[in-house]
Amino acid sequence: MKRKEFIKLASTGALGISSLGYISCENQKELFFKLSLAQWSLNKAIRGGEMDPYLFAEKSSELGFTGLEYVNQLYDDVMKSEDKSSAIKEFILKNNQLAADNGVENVLIMIDDEGNLADENENMRLKAIDNHKLWIDTAAAMNCSSMRLNLYGSKDVETWKNLSIDSLSRLGEYAKGTGINVIVENHGRITSNIPELMNVIYGTNMDNVGTLPDFGNFCMADEGYGSVFDGSCEKMYDFYQGVEEMMPKAFAVSAKSNDFDDNGDEKTIDYMRMMKIVKSFGYTGYVGVEYEGERLSEEDGIKATRDLLIKIGQSI
Repeated sequence: MKRKEFIKLASTGALGISSLGYISCENQKELFFKLSLAQWSLNKAIRGGEMDPYLFAEKSSELGFTGLEYVNQLYDDVMKSEDKSSAIKEFILKNNQLAADNGVENVLIMIDDEGNLADENENMRLKAIDNHKLWIDTAAAMNCSSMRLNLYGSKDVETWKNLSIDSLSRLGEYAKGTGINVIVENHGRITSNIPELMNVIYGTNMDNVGTLPDFGNFCMADEGYGSVFDGSCEKMYDFYQGVEEMMPKAFAVSAKSNDFDDNGDEKTIDYMRMMKIVKSFGYTGYVGVEYEGERLSEEDGIKATRDLLIKIGQSI
């Protein structure tokens, strides 16, 4: 099958998974969601120098995805530049052209390493807010729908909550004129304590401030240590309850995966249950594949996650 045909079929849901595990073209039920690829799925190849981050659009297209989820920390030419403003302008031009050339859509940018938005040091927090404003402008210039940020900083829950609401409100207000949604991922530490996270989201009382539910990021260990996949997490929030609580404010969904059984199912996360929750909220946007496992190669893990989502999408 030609690449463009695969992409078209993936976006309409006209793909089926055979009993042998490969994708076949059939007259199948249309998927209720669209498929995007989280660039973090390729972080080992990119950080190891085996893959240029600017090959992301081409690789995503080849794998049948229609949407791109960028990760800012994977672009050393931007993050380590002494002239970040100019570097970001080049980043925008390059990626917009590459997305157009490969027939894919820019969906969101995930922002890391730009300061703690719940920092108790006011000057540091205000600097972090300004840093994130630059990425809101970047996301807008790339016709993304959202910019994903992290809410780290104070370890005192009430202080964290108040500072987070203030920072998010400022960023949400700034983003109003750009059409960008400011979204927060459950990303370890207190952000994986979903009731507390949702108190912050609802506390902003803003329509363009929301969530990015991640299927696997529910370890609440201090500093984010511990994994829900290998049993090393001592305290974690219920996966399914967490996604259900985050979905009312979701502007994107992250299908985290780690490993698969012989039937192609994720070993730790019940994807069928997760996707039924996602669908129950009337969500029809992008579901991003984010493979983080070790046993399969990055590309094979991406394919396994993609195929599982398509298989489930055809059945519910």
